[in-house]
Amino acid sequence: MSPNPIPDPSSVRYDGPWAHKDVHANGIRFHVVEAEPAHRGRASNAPLVLLLHGFADFWWSWRHQLTGLSEQGFRVAAVDLRGYGDSDKPPRGYDGWTLAGDVAGLVRALGHSEATLVGHAEGGLVCWATAVLHPRLVRSIALVSSPHPVALKQAVLRDPPQRRAWLPNFLRYQPPRYGERLLTIDDGFEVERLLRQRAGRRWAHTAELVDTARRMRSAIRVPGAAHSALEYQRWAFRSQWRPDGARFMSAMREPVRIPVLSLYGEADRYILDGTLRREHRLAPGRRLIGIPEAGHYAHQESPDAVTTELAKLLG
Repeated sequence: MSPNPIPDPSSVRYDGPWAHKDVHANGIRFHVVEAEPAHRGRASNAPLVLLLHGFADFWWSWRHQLTGLSEQGFRVAAVDLRGYGDSDKPPRGYDGWTLAGDVAGLVRALGHSEATLVGHAEGGLVCWATAVLHPRLVRSIALVSSPHPVALKQAVLRDPPQRRAWLPNFLRYQPPRYGERLLTIDDGFEVERLLRQRAGRRWAHTAELVDTARRMRSAIRVPGAAHSALEYQRWAFRSQWRPDGARFMSAMREPVRIPVLSLYGEADRYILDGTLRREHRLAPGRRLIGIPEAGHYAHQESPDAVTTELAKLLG
């Protein structure tokens, strides 16, 4: 069976009750998908909610929250992060400082002075970084399966169950070229393997997961996407022995005093709840809420429950 053609970046621009646009920020172009607020007048007057996806994913991850939160009157935008989907894929800039600068630039480019940031997994780590490095632009943050960067590092070093769940794939993707090939061969099957491995059992056997896997497999095969996705993890690994990494982790020890909502799937076998409970002092006002029966992708597995909790945060 011959492989499918290499997808064009524009192939991620799926139709729906939203608009696709190009937004320039921090020196590059981002693909942003925006749902207009239902009943708060002009979009520019509604509170901005910016949705950030996780590893090997793209904006589609947030389809349920795009519609669900816009119907409640918020201006909601999901972005293909640097290197993903139909956003630009520069050769560098996958460090925590630059990624936080991307989000800060997007908030300004969308015409707002502040926003609530919502992130899944690695997208959540970008939320944490932006809240610390650009605090005036962040009204509140919500995380889905995304511990504080300091807590994650400590858990991997000190907690054997979390280390066994998280470290093997992280190390597996470090060698150059090997990781890119692993993510893209067999029409991106590795992405579907990760999705099924980390999803809760209830969602793992649904038609929606099959459709989501198909779209993710196509998106990771967009030229440059696999390499860019891996550069996030490679910087996180390499920087542990470099001054820029030490400075970043030192900066991340500054407590986040804005409202923080931390959501996790109670059936998540990848990021364990004990890891999420670490370092409470770094976000003293945080609310930690488990989503029953959901795995690592709670915002897709139990979208109504996640959207309800996000709406409470947004007020």
